Parts: sequence; structure tokens; C-alpha cells
Amino acid sequence: MAHHEVERYSRGARLFHWAITAAALALAVTGLILYVPAFGGAAEGSYTRIIHRIAAAIFVVSPLLFFLTRPGRSLHFIKGIFTWGKADIDWLKAAPDYYFGGDEKKMPPQGDMNSGQKLWAVVAFLSAIGFVLTGALMWFAKASIPAELFLWATIIHDLCFIVAGAMLLVHLYLGAIHPRMTESLKSMLKGKVSEEYAKSHHGKWYEEISKDGEADKGTTPSGH
Repeated sequence: MAHHEVERYSRGARLFHWAITAAALALAVTGLILYVPAFGGAAEGSYTRIIHRIAAAIFVVSPLLFFLTRPGRSLHFIKGIFTWGKADIDWLKAAPDYYFGGDEKKMPPQGDMNSGQKLWAVVAFLSAIGFVLTGALMWFAKASIPAELFLWATIIHDLCFIVAGAMLLVHLYLGAIHPRMTESLKSMLKGKVSEEYAKSHHGKWYEEISKDGEADKGTTPSGH
């Protein structure tokens, strides 16, 4: 029996997601090579610095292009990740039991992003701002700013990496490995999820698009 599918992410949203993902992974690897003494030999010739800066440019340009081409969707996404209510707190409280096999019916119905996705998006968004601001200082103003300011820029840059890196590992696990999120990776590859998955994981969102007759339209560029 064929399963009806609904579109979760548009092609543009998926291209944006994978561009950011590729840039972030390149930044993480080259950043480790630059900052971990044990990897110092790999940084000889400054090739890792060049790759790091190219990836940084992609990391900055990609969201700017997405915003310029889809300003309404971008603003909806930003507003959504910073809008929290009782249902979000209840979801986070119930999440540990759910992820370790608890009853899915105890989870509060969610919109186009569940509360875990929103938490990841908030961390990613704020960390990205921290990366860009401190990275710009270290790249373009190293010779003109006080040594103390440069030091703080590197410390904040590293802290952003630690926090965002830890959350990224959780995001990767939930998005690609966890048995209850089997269609999440599929949605970011093909753009669609089954109707059953949409109902169980994003009940509020599915109800909204069903009422509006828009079950074939994509949503925001981030998710598990």
C-alpha cells in the first residue's frame, strides 16, 4: 500500500542546508587543525587557513542569499525559533523519556519545528553570529585591535565552537541515526516525509497545512 507524502522542505531550503553543513564541517576540521597543537604540522603552508577562510565566506554568503531570495520564510524561521511557550517546555521535559523509548503519545503536538529543533536552531543561530563577529575581527582587524580584544575574540570563537559542536553531534544523531527519526534525513534529501510521520512528529504543522490545502509546500530550512 502506497503512503501519501507531504513536502517538508523545498529544493532551495535543502540546498541552503547542505551548503551550510558543508561549510560548517570544513570550518570545524580546519579550525581544529589550526588550534590544536598536536595537529600543528598539518597547518604548515597555511593551506588550512585558506580553506578555513573560503568555508567562512560560504558560511556567511549562503544565509545572506537565502534571506535575499526568501525574506518572508527567513523571518518566519527566525521568529519561530525564538518563540517559546508552555508546550515547548513540556516537550523538553518529556523528550528524554521519549528518545529512550517512552510513549510517543505523551509528547505535546508540535509545529513545523519541534522544541528540540528550535533549541538546536537557537544555538546554531547565536553561535553563527558569534563566529562571524569574532572571525571578522581575527581575520581583518588582527593588526589594528588591542591584543586583549583579539584574545577575547579567540576565546569567544572557541566557546562558540564547543557549544555549537556539541549540539551538532546531537543534531546529527537525531537527524540521521535515531530510530524514531528515520524520515528526518530523507526529508532533507528528497524534501518529503510520509503523512504518518508528519502527523506524529509535527501534528500542529500537519493540521495547519491540511486545513489550508497546502500539504505540498515546504517549510523552514532546519530540522531533525
